Formats: sequence, structure tokens, C-alpha cells
Amino acid sequence: MDAVLKKPMPKSDYLDKPSTNRPDQAEVESAVRTLLRWTGDDPDREGLIDTPKRVAKAFLEMFNGYDMCPAEELGRTFEEVAGYDDLVLVRDIQFHSHCEHHMVPIIGTAHVGYLPEGKVVGLSKIARVVDIFAHRLQTQEAMTAQIANVIQDVLNPRGVAVMIEAEHMCMAMRGIRKQGSTTLTSTFTGVFKDSPEEQLRFLTMVRHGNK
Repeated sequence: MDAVLKKPMPKSDYLDKPSTNRPDQAEVESAVRTLLRWTGDDPDREGLIDTPKRVAKAFLEMFNGYDMCPAEELGRTFEEVAGYDDLVLVRDIQFHSHCEHHMVPIIGTAHVGYLPEGKVVGLSKIARVVDIFAHRLQTQEAMTAQIANVIQDVLNPRGVAVMIEAEHMCMAMRGIRKQGSTTLTSTFTGVFKDSPEEQLRFLTMVRHGNK
């Protein structure tokens, strides 16, 4: 699927830290034990005794995007760019996320470009924004729009282009079980949205680097 997303996400979805009400450690470990029993295994056997604790720790790492604000990552910009105002493209940002429908992995690559308006942001900050949104329960469509919208709203560039390519384990491991299928999403704002030529230039630069 190759979709161009045009409807912006509500700003509260990407400019603020999400509101969280986490249970305590004991509740989490109890929930994991219940899931282990649901699989048909014995949570008291030797190999699974510490699994609830390990799962709780792993979840804190994999979903730490809920503790961070992507807008804050873009807060420091640089204006000494010698008049540069052409496309800035950060390509091949690898990420892992989790599908909000089945909580199984999404593994993919993001390509993010923008046309600066007098200021630029550190390149690592773009990758950091991708990771923050990836480390939340997601759909690929929403994540694509969130990345573009927060860059547009915070940096106010002349336009933003985002493309994500990802494999969804919910397709590979269950249901239709089609390994290797890739989902492609893209969204454009500003100049990119209004100019097919700029869209083509962005896509060409992304694809040229993958040959």
C-alpha cells in the first residue's frame, strides 16, 4: 500500500507527552503470569520464573516513547547555515515499533526530508523523533503523519516529506502469514504537498540511495 496521508493528527497526539497511569510492578508481573498461563505453559517452571520481571523491564525500554516529548527534541535549531534553503533528507532511519492491534513488532525504515526556512535542526534529532513515535503502540499510517506534523509545527519549514517502509509481524506471524510483505506510507506538507515535482524529487533521492 502506498498512501498519501492528508488529514493532520490532533496536536495533543504528538506535541505533548501522552498521559500515562501505569500499574505498579506487582500488577505488571501478575498480568504477565496470566498471559503465560493463557499460552498453556506453566509460569512456575524454571525457565519462566523470572519472565514476568524481564517482560516488565523490556516493556519499559520498548515503550519509552510515552515518557518523551518529540517537540522538545526539535527545540534547538541552528540559523548559521550559509543561506542553505534546499532539501535536507535523513534517509534509512531504522526503527522497531509495535502494532496497537496485536502488540507484535513492526520493523522498518523511515525517510524524512524538509525544506528549511532560515533554520535547521540537528540531524540526530530527526532520528530521535522517529524513535519516540516508534516506541509507542502504533499504526504505520498514524506514525507517518505524526512525524511530519510535529516537524512542520515546531520547525515551521516550507514543507516536510516522510516515507516509511515496514514489515508487520501481525501479517507475517498470524492471520494471512505472508512473510516479507512490505507496507509503504508517505505524507507531505507545505511545498511538498502542493508540488508533485518536489514529491518526485524527494522520492527519487530516497530511492537513489537504495540502489
